[in-house]
Amino acid sequence: MRIAYLDCASGISGDMTLGALVDAGVELAEISRGIDSLGLPDCRLVASQVSKKGFRATQITVEHSPEHAHRHLHHITDMIGASRLTDSQQDLAKRIFTRLAEAEAKVHGTTIQKVHFHEVGAVDSIADIVGAAIGWDLLGVEQIQASPVPTGAGMIEIAHGRCSIPAPATGELLKGIPLAASQIEAELTTPTGAAILATLVERFGPLPAMTIEKIGYGAGQRDLEQQPNLLRLLVGETSAGPTEDQVWVVETNLDDATGELIGFCASRLWEAGALDVYTAAIQMKKGRPAVTLSVLCRAAQLERIEQVLFAETTSLGIRRWQVERHTLKRESITVDTQWGEVEGKLAHVPGREKSFSPEFESCSRIAENHDVALREIYEAACTAYRHGKTRPSRS
Repeated sequence: MRIAYLDCASGISGDMTLGALVDAGVELAEISRGIDSLGLPDCRLVASQVSKKGFRATQITVEHSPEHAHRHLHHITDMIGASRLTDSQQDLAKRIFTRLAEAEAKVHGTTIQKVHFHEVGAVDSIADIVGAAIGWDLLGVEQIQASPVPTGAGMIEIAHGRCSIPAPATGELLKGIPLAASQIEAELTTPTGAAILATLVERFGPLPAMTIEKIGYGAGQRDLEQQPNLLRLLVGETSAGPTEDQVWVVETNLDDATGELIGFCASRLWEAGALDVYTAAIQMKKGRPAVTLSVLCRAAQLERIEQVLFAETTSLGIRRWQVERHTLKRESITVDTQWGEVEGKLAHVPGREKSFSPEFESCSRIAENHDVALREIYEAACTAYRHGKTRPSRS
């Protein structure tokens, strides 16, 4: 699998991301053509080679005519929709801006439609985000991973006055993302950089096992005394073995909830995007029988999962921690049986034959429609797979 890894030792911003992408081989002319189609006034991207603490890197500067426009989300999405960007590039750019709007709306207590973009609605920020969306699309990787990210320390001046680092919107965007400690008195991670991470990155952690093909260095505008102000982008191939990612375990102990309440809560957790929900019988103080309700979820669903647990149970406290997991590569396929099509999952097990598992919902639906034992449907589906009666699933 072709992946990209962002080494955010000095944080991340939109222009650092652009610089790293261009330095890794993405054509600046291709990105510029997309930016030109946005209709921004006299906007162009300029690349230069700079040195940061003795290390060479590409620095991208956005040159444009002065303006004082404050845009809303719909102004920017309309601009993107009317451009010559491909569908995938438009979708990615809009998703990044929507994440920004959601964060701004949360910290200002308004809606994403009413959010006034200040710094991130300026020409240079629009060019950074749209340029990054074009660049990632042209890079053509299947997965993006990143290191824990430092935010910096101290205070920063924004449109709403002075505030501590990370800026409110940046902090909101970084919820669920592991942060790295830093005492550098500067804003290392900007709202634009945080939005790119929150939208694109699937896994945060150390550099994965990979064969490196390209390395790109993107320079920040500021010179840091303590370290080179660089974003490093590594592009390469991982093995076909299990994929490693990070998820969250969230759990609570319940000694005064009925089985019906726990069952209903579990269904709500699935609806909220849980990867797994399970219970275990435990014994609490004074010999009381109880249940541990555990949930596995991604960082993006963490807040919603906790809301469901507090709303649907009597819990007064929730435990949570981050874990790493390995998952096999899988694909959806359909097999033909005498009773009709059965959907299933095909897992790729390194060094062994692929493993097929029929989907319960598909099997149970056929069993009910034909008044056949569920066990027979399972067996027929596995037999059909062994005889090669398969094709990719339409879903």
